[in-house]
Amino acid sequence: MKLRSPMPELDGATTWLNGEVTREDLVGNKPTLIHFWSISCGLCKDVMPNVNEFRDNYKDELNVIAVHMPRSEKDLNLDEIKKVAEQHDITQPIYIDNSHKLTDAFENQYVPSYYVFDEEGQLRHFQAGSGGMKMLTKRVNRVLGIKE
Repeated sequence: MKLRSPMPELDGATTWLNGEVTREDLVGNKPTLIHFWSISCGLCKDVMPNVNEFRDNYKDELNVIAVHMPRSEKDLNLDEIKKVAEQHDITQPIYIDNSHKLTDAFENQYVPSYYVFDEEGQLRHFQAGSGGMKMLTKRVNRVLGIKE
């Protein structure tokens, strides 16, 4: 996805955990952080506390949505996804993308990866990998209009 691209529709989920949201629920409301993760990704689990911190610290200013992107056959097990989500305190809505519909819409290839959309639903920042939480924080703050 290119910067300034509009947020794709959030349809085609295999299922939703922790509630379902639509693009309409997010756009025009407040900025949104969408993060892709997978139960087979050790890095994803390592950085999940940082994502949860975003969710908790910015709960009034930022929507946080998780997308579970399976990387192998084992990653398709819904019970395992639920278990790992619970273990890592993922209470935000989780789009289960077993058919890679949203992964393809985002042209995403990486877990963990982070997409920051402004209030109008335009992509303002993308990053992948475990590093760069400071950069992600900076970009989220910029979209939120918070001076550092």
